[in-house]
Formats: sequence, structure tokens, C-alpha cells
Amino acid sequence: MAIEPSFSWPARVYWEDTDAGGVVYHAQYLAFMERARTEWMREQGYGQELLRNEYGLVFVVRAMEIDFLKPARLDDALSVTAAVQDCRKASLVFAQSIRRGDELLLTAQVRIAALHADSFRPRGIPQPLLAQLQAHSLQDTEEPPSA
Repeated sequence: MAIEPSFSWPARVYWEDTDAGGVVYHAQYLAFMERARTEWMREQGYGQELLRNEYGLVFVVRAMEIDFLKPARLDDALSVTAAVQDCRKASLVFAQSIRRGDELLLTAQVRIAALHADSFRPRGIPQPLLAQLQAHSLQDTEEPPSA
């Protein structure tokens, strides 16, 4: 059974996002995906400041696997998805995609590590948040999310 993405964030391509060839510079896609993950967490009630101040927790990107399928261009309206694919005690994996309308431009898997906000050493995800993340996990589905 396929589950739809947990979150879709709209993004517009501006001049600052493009390279000399007139397409979105590859590193800018990382910023689009970071914003979608951040807004998904905020929608769950766990903004970055709350995580740091109340739980002493920060999430950092540990690894990424990205397939750049087609370029985005100036003024394109994009949809950036973020869905928790897997959730462990101290890490999680997001499945992400970027689309222009129905056209798939990029897919990615992003592994996130949980760290102490002060020491930047690994730590467990606090239980209330862990339970919520695990409830959203696509780990047991047969198909990856589609937008």
C-alpha cells in the first residue's frame, strides 16, 4: 500500500537559485529540501528553536543520496516533499522529491542524525518526538512515496 508524502512545501525559483547555465544550481536543491524538512517538523509541533531550547536536540544531515533527473529553471513553481521513510532511536531517513507540476525533477534519501545541541555528540531522540516520527514512518510500506 502506497502512502502519500507527509508534507509538500512550495518553492519558487529565483535568479539567486540559478547558475550561469540558467538552471537551478545543484546545491540549491539541498536548501529547498532542508526547508521542506524544517517546515514538516514545524507542522508536527517541533520547530528548530523548540528542539534546541526544550530538548537540547539538533538534527544534522549525515548522508544524502540524490538523483538529479531534470533541471528546474528560473521562475518555476516547485513542490518539495518530505516524508519520514525510517526512524531509529538516534536517526531518521527522509524520502524527498522535487516536482514541477507532475514532472519529477529530483528524488533523494536524506539520513538525519540526532545530536546534543551543546556538544554535537550523538543522542537519542526524546520519546514523545520519537513516537510521533515512528508513527509517520513509511518503513513498513511496499512502495516509496509519490507526489
